[in-house]
Formats: sequence, structure tokens, C-alpha cells
Amino acid sequence: MEMFFKPFDRRRWRLAAQLGAALAFGLALASCGIPVDQRGNLPDERNLSQIKPGETDKATVTRLIGSPSSVAAFDPNTWYYISQKTKTVAFFRTDVLDQEVIAITFDEDGKVKTINNRGIQDAQAVTPNPNATPTYGREFSTIEQFLGNFGKFVTKKPASEENEK
Repeated sequence: MEMFFKPFDRRRWRLAAQLGAALAFGLALASCGIPVDQRGNLPDERNLSQIKPGETDKATVTRLIGSPSSVAAFDPNTWYYISQKTKTVAFFRTDVLDQEVIAITFDEDGKVKTINNRGIQDAQAVTPNPNATPTYGREFSTIEQFLGNFGKFVTKKPASEENEK
């Protein structure tokens, strides 16, 4: 019977407990790394340097650095390539580490007119207007919103299937 069960050895148990605690501490410490998120489309400097004002057209710009992140709302000849690096620690506010906006404007012929590079140092704070536009209607409570959704997502059979019966 003794060959199946070895006598209780405190030294081995203590060593196993210490190794387990060290492993758990190491895993906990490794999981505390602060992730840095890269968002957006930041063109490569080598490809960006190949774009020459007055020579490069829209198709070549798209081939070199890809589609723009955004096109200006009132001028389809202005393309924006927007990139941002952020850091978020737990539930705290997200911190912007770096931000870059490259604006490329084209002339009427579709050739590059200007290339502007803006960084985080050029950012300006925008304060929303506190005078909100009033909307008419009524405010729903949380329960009214929850109960009001029942039955909204039921799919009805097409009229052709109902007529066949």
C-alpha cells in the first residue's frame, strides 16, 4: 500500500506552493501591460514622398497610399488620411499619444495640388454649442423603451406566400 501513497512531504508541498505563487504573480504582472492602439490609415513616408504636386493623379495616389480615411464634406477634391495612437488604462479616460492628419487636395484635372501634414500639436479644442435644437415629442422611460421593442422585430411573411395558402 505504501508504494501507491508516498508519505506527506512538507518541503515538496512548500516548494510547489512557492512555484505556483511565483507563476501566478508573473502572469498577473504580464497582464498589466498598457496596450497602445493604432487607429486609422497612416501612409508610409516612402510612398508619400513619391507624390508630387502638379504631377500625381488620384489613381496614382490611391495606388501608392491607399484609399483616404475621409473625403471632405463640401469638397470631393480634398482627401484626408487620419491616424491616431491612443492608450487606455483600465476604465480611465483614453489618452491620445499621437495624431496625424495628411490632407491632399486635387485640382480640377485630378492632379495633386497640395499636401498638408498636421500633427497633434495643431489640434484645436472644439466646444459644442450648449443651445441645443429643441425636439418635439415625449421622453420615454427605460421601461417604456424596453417594452416598446416587443413585437417590432417580428418578420411578416411576404404577400405571395400568404396568397398561396
